[in-house]
Amino acid sequence: MRMTTGDLYRLANDLAAEHGPAASDYASRAVMTLEAEGAHDRAQFWFLMLVLLADINSGRIDPEGSITVH
Repeated sequence: MRMTTGDLYRLANDLAAEHGPAASDYASRAVMTLEAEGAHDRAQFWFLMLVLLADINSGRIDPEGSITVH
């Protein structure tokens, strides 16, 4: 199963809503741990979550809106 951009955005929004700023800490730790374990694909997923969470937490993107990736 593949996730769409909208799926990723909704997941990041759910994480931010559930965990607040701590969600970014969780994502950051996941990136470091997975990279250290050699799980690069999984680490990339969490890095993307980290980027989206940063945008949501800073107000650069509206969690209720839609996202377009160019």
